[in-house]
Order: sequence, then structure tokens, then C-alpha cells
Amino acid sequence: MRVAARLPGGLALALVLALALGSLAAVLARSEGLGRVTPADWAAVRFTLLQASLSAVLSTVLAVPVARALARRRFAGRGLMIAALGAPFILPVIVAVMGILSIFGRAGALNAALAALGLPELRVYGLQGILIAHLFLNLPLAVRMILNGWAAIPPERFRLAASLDLGPRDLWRLIEYPMLCATLPGAALAIFLVCLTSFTVILMMGGGPAATTLELAIYQAFRMEFDLGHAASLAALQMALSLAVALVSLMAFNPTAFGAGTGRRADAPPHAGRLALWLDVFWLCACGLFLALPLLTVLLAGLPFLPGLGASLWMAAGRSVLVALSATVLALALSLSIALLVTALPRAAGRVIDGLAMLALTTSPLVLGTGLFLILRPHLDPVAFALPIAALVNATMAMPFCLRILMPELTTLRTDYGRLSESLGLQGLTALRLVILPRLRRSMAFAGGLSAALAAGDLGAVALFADPQYPTLPMQVYALAGAYRSNAAAGASVLLMGLSFFLFRAIDQMGHRDADA
Repeated sequence: MRVAARLPGGLALALVLALALGSLAAVLARSEGLGRVTPADWAAVRFTLLQASLSAVLSTVLAVPVARALARRRFAGRGLMIAALGAPFILPVIVAVMGILSIFGRAGALNAALAALGLPELRVYGLQGILIAHLFLNLPLAVRMILNGWAAIPPERFRLAASLDLGPRDLWRLIEYPMLCATLPGAALAIFLVCLTSFTVILMMGGGPAATTLELAIYQAFRMEFDLGHAASLAALQMALSLAVALVSLMAFNPTAFGAGTGRRADAPPHAGRLALWLDVFWLCACGLFLALPLLTVLLAGLPFLPGLGASLWMAAGRSVLVALSATVLALALSLSIALLVTALPRAAGRVIDGLAMLALTTSPLVLGTGLFLILRPHLDPVAFALPIAALVNATMAMPFCLRILMPELTTLRTDYGRLSESLGLQGLTALRLVILPRLRRSMAFAGGLSAALAAGDLGAVALFADPQYPTLPMQVYALAGAYRSNAAAGASVLLMGLSFFLFRAIDQMGHRDADA
């Protein structure tokens, strides 16, 4: 298996590095240095860092009481609520923004209630709207990461605390607080990196020059002004920020020192008092309503108009499906090839290859798209290849997530079956077909569903140079919302949301049929 894994894995890694570093090189070659960056661009840098910092802090701080309530309470529907926390991650960002506007927008339910009470309206555009949208999208991710931290605490620690009659303060100081000190920095940095390259939220809720980020500035320089030198300078600055944050995240890793437990299933951590119960109920209900109301509003507003959508919207949906499926196939091929290479090499070399593959995380879709445009433009018309380029960009961005999903199971598979397969002469495609793929089927299906959902709802990669005559469904939703055709936009949003969840569910279910055969 080792020999067969190295060639396709090396080619896949070379392609990823060529896309990430080649795009960066093209951007830097066109860039005129920091002297080309204007004062307005530096203001965009400051606002980018401000909104990303506030979004990361708000998401992680508010996630702590929600995760704590889920960790120490057992109730009917708890598993469903934890599973539902993954929904915003695969929800198209543009649909999430439409739902948030339906609640917090000028004509939303909240402002209607404030007007009835004689109170001033909430202005959702600008920094406050961006923070609300990022909180909606990233709070579930923070909750899941922090909840995993609570689940990783050996249950023996809580039993020992109970036997010593430790109170809630001592429990917090000795067990929970050290875990949070190890978990929160990683969660905050992950969310900061996501918000640093946020595009659709800023595009729809930025509200003017005072709320412009680097991503939006790149889009404006490229799409509105067609100033490639300016766009290249901004893209280089964006890449430098992303790399700096990625390096900080690597240095900030701080493992806990609880020691090993017996590995038995964790009991619910002890809790005390009626006040703690009511606080947990409050945080769970508040989180549930905050996440559910925008989605329910989109569904209720859009379902009546879904049957009346025109043929152009259904054709746009077909293009989105084509992009999503193409990106999924390519992302799975890249991630599986690189994972096979990593696990076939010695540990030190494998970690180097793994780190190189994760460089794609530091490249924003707009930077990657800008670089590809600069590379392709002298030779062919990028607009004519907008959909294949969108699929390629989405596959590159999804590959690190797929790699992280496949690596643990493939590592175990190598340990359990590697020597046996070699002793039986099972190598190359035979080992892949008989040993590897059947046991990776569940993980590959989950990774594929995730990739398809993310690609179907993407607006950033295709927004740079897509042909307006052949739009994808997210582009249509954005155009309808910008033209104030609210009914059609609501119906198209429901279609896009249903399409993303259908692709995720359909591909994920492929891993549950004879997965262990």
C-alpha cells in the first residue's frame, strides 16, 4: 500500500500547493507593494481585525454557558439539539443572512415589536449586523468544540469531586476552568480565522465604506473597478494576515493535564441548586430560539413562493448542483490521496506533508480566485470557465476539512490491517478496493456531503468572474434580494437551503449502506 499511495498522494499535494502558492505568487507578481495600499484599505484592515476579534470573543464567551448546560443536563431531545448544532455549518451563508434580516432587519419581527412598544429600531447593517450574523454562524461551532472539551474530562474527576464534597466553585476552579483555558483559545482562533475571510456576510450586511473588510475590498477592486494591481496588493495583505493567524493558532495549542481515565462513558457532571437549573434552561432556550427563528422565518416566508419559481432559478439550481458534485469528487480524491500518503510515510515526514496540505486553510476563496484569474487571463477567458473554476476553488477549500475527517480512521486502518494486507499481497488498487474504501465509506460519505453542501451554497468563489447570463443559485438569491424582489428571494432561499441539506443528507447516507462490507 505504501508504494501505491505515494504517487497519487504526491500529485494531489502538488496540485494543492500549486493552487495555493501559485495563486499567491501570481498575486504578489502583480502587486505593487504596500505603497499601493490606500488609507481606505488600511481602514478595511482595521475593521477586518475588529469584526473578526469581536465575533470570536462573542461566539466563544456565549458558547460557554450553553455548552456547560448541555454537558451537565440530560433531557429528552438533547441528542437532537446537539446534532442540530451542526446545521448552521452546512447552511448557505446567504440563506442565513436572509433569515437574520427577517428577524433583525428594518422590516423584521424584532423591529416591529420595538415599534409597537414605542422604542427606537435596531439598525442591523454595519458592525452590529455583521456580529449578529457571525454569532449565528459560529456559535454552534464554538458550542460543539467546548462541549467536546467537557466530554473529554474523565468522569472519575467528577466522581472524585463528589466524594470529596467539593462545591460548585471548587469544581469550576479545579476541573472546568483548566479545561476552558485549554479549549477556548483554539475555538476563538478558529472562529477568528473564519471571520477574517468572511465575504457574503460583509457583502450583504456591511452597510458602506465604514464596514468594509479586506475580502470586500478585493471584490470591489476586482469586480467594480477592475484594478488588478490594487486587487493583487489587497490579496497579498489578506494572505499575510491569514498566515499570521494560522501560525498563532499552532503556537496556542495548550493540552490539558487531566491524565487518563478508565475510558468508561462519562456521567453528567454534578450540578447544584435550582438557580443553576433555571440558568441552564435559560441559556438552552435562548440559544435554540436564536438559531431556530431565522430558519423558520425563511421557511415560512419562502415555501408559498417555491412552486412559482421561474425556469431560470431552477437552471441556476442545476448549475449549483453541478458545481457541488464536481467539487465533492475532486475534494474527496485530493484528501484521500494525501491521507494515504501521510499514513504511508514515517511519522515526522507525514506531519510535514499534513501541514503543507493545510496551507489551503490560509487561502481565502477570493485570494485563490484572484490568483487563478491572473494566471488564466493571458491564455483564455476566465468567465467562460467560471463554473469549473468555482468547483476547483471549492474543492481546494473543502479538502482540509475532508482530510481531517479521513485521517483518524485511515491511521487506525493502517495500524490494524497494514501488515496483514502486505503479507497477503494486497497492494495498490486491490488494497484500495478491498481493504481501504469499504472501511472508509462512512467517513468519505460524511466528508463528501459536507463538501457538497458548502459548495452548493458558495457565493465567494463564483462572484469574481461568473457570467451573469449563467448564474448559480446563490448568485440569483443575492441578485433578487438586491432588487428588492423579496418574495422570489425568499422562495429561492428555501430552494437553496433545501438543496444544500438534500445534498448533504443524500451523500452522507451512501456511507450507511453496507459500510463495513
